[in-house]
Amino acid sequence: MLAQIVLYLPWKAKLKNMSENNVIITRRYQSPCGEMIIGSMAQMLCLCDWVCDAERRLLIDRRLARHLGADFEEGTSAVIEQAVEQLNEYFQEKRSVFDVPLLFAGTQFQQRVWRELLAIPYGTTISYSQLAKRLAMPHAVRAVANACGANAISVFAPCHRVVGSNGSLTGYAGGIEAKRKLLLIENTPIMIEGGKILRINNEKLMLL
Repeated sequence: MLAQIVLYLPWKAKLKNMSENNVIITRRYQSPCGEMIIGSMAQMLCLCDWVCDAERRLLIDRRLARHLGADFEEGTSAVIEQAVEQLNEYFQEKRSVFDVPLLFAGTQFQQRVWRELLAIPYGTTISYSQLAKRLAMPHAVRAVANACGANAISVFAPCHRVVGSNGSLTGYAGGIEAKRKLLLIENTPIMIEGGKILRINNEKLMLL
């Protein structure tokens, strides 16, 4: 349903007759942190998800098909190739900002959470409780965490930059090791709400 779709278009791209573009094109992508599936519809990125959890993948695909009224088809598109190029640059530590047009599909609450993820800068983290406060919903921490877990556009909508209040790397679709590697790529110090800092290195979290 169109009412359940949010467009985040840094290029001011236009959605061209969605009813005539009801196919989500997908291809696999092997990242240094694990295999992913990338998908586009109407020249916007609607999927960049980890394939390690088959049950979760099925739920994501069903949600996208339902909200976008679309079927899936293997292949590629200009926006997928653009996303792959920018992901390669990101993993090579040559890119810190993405400008691929994004197409979000989910509930209104999920949409709010995903939009807020886009405001978390490269190389920084916030806690789930801080994210809930930013949304003016301080008592909805668990719901915010669940929405992060339902994010279908990983890396581009950086849910990996949200951590536990004690700095723990909890709750990531690609697995804790993938989350650790992503934060390591970004050389991210993890802020703890008590004011202390944990910094990631190749082996473990170190208290500074």
